[in-house]
Amino acid sequence: MSDSWELYGVQVESRLFLGTSRYPSPAIMEKAIQRSGTNVVTTSLRRQSPASKGGRSIWDRISKLGCHVLPNTAGCHTAREAVTLAQMSREIFETNWIKLEVTGDEYNLQPNPYELLSATEQLLNLNFDVFAYCTDDLVVCQRLNNLGCEVIMPWGSPIGTGKGLINTFALETLRDRLPEAKLLVDAGIGLPSHAAAALELGYDGVLVNTAVATADDPVSMAMAMSRAVEAGRLAYLAGPMAPSDTAHASTPIVGTPFWKAKTRN
Repeated sequence: MSDSWELYGVQVESRLFLGTSRYPSPAIMEKAIQRSGTNVVTTSLRRQSPASKGGRSIWDRISKLGCHVLPNTAGCHTAREAVTLAQMSREIFETNWIKLEVTGDEYNLQPNPYELLSATEQLLNLNFDVFAYCTDDLVVCQRLNNLGCEVIMPWGSPIGTGKGLINTFALETLRDRLPEAKLLVDAGIGLPSHAAAALELGYDGVLVNTAVATADDPVSMAMAMSRAVEAGRLAYLAGPMAPSDTAHASTPIVGTPFWKAKTRN
């Protein structure tokens, strides 16, 4: 299914973003990326810098796949740290794209909304294309959108938990209230059904890492996630049936012949 879309002026085909950490090996990571059909992969300067010895091997594999690279600011706790790391990432990875992460709590790794908004404003003024990772807080997402952030990435549940979409009401509200924004569910996706559910809500895509990288068979899971995203998107475009509180027969009974008349006692 051809369903291309645009991110900061760049056309992409797949609605699945894939992370590049925690795989059993660089070779398995490479194969999972290929089988997923993704056009966008996320990477961390701190873990996968082309300048480091270990990161060189991973980067060599990523760079030959032809995907758009989305560096992230994972591990930052302040706007200042995030902006500095973003500038370093732009120089090394040669892209204005940045997945902005600013951690506020070490227990559930919840994003810090105050530092996130500050960093977003600074980075947009520095001509970065910001992909903001946040919670499903409506007001925060509205503020990000008002600042000019075109891609907003609320979590489905805390990162790495695999619990899926724990607050579908909040996610639906975001989609309704921000109809023009590009929205991707980032974090918490554990199963292909979670990814499909996000696309069925009208989300533009999902970002998945742990669910694929730590699966018993990451390559097969990457394929499953890809197909789930396509199914969810197609279901959304098809227009799902409206739920009903009462049962409705799928086969009409009007005109159906009855071969046996009712007998009376």
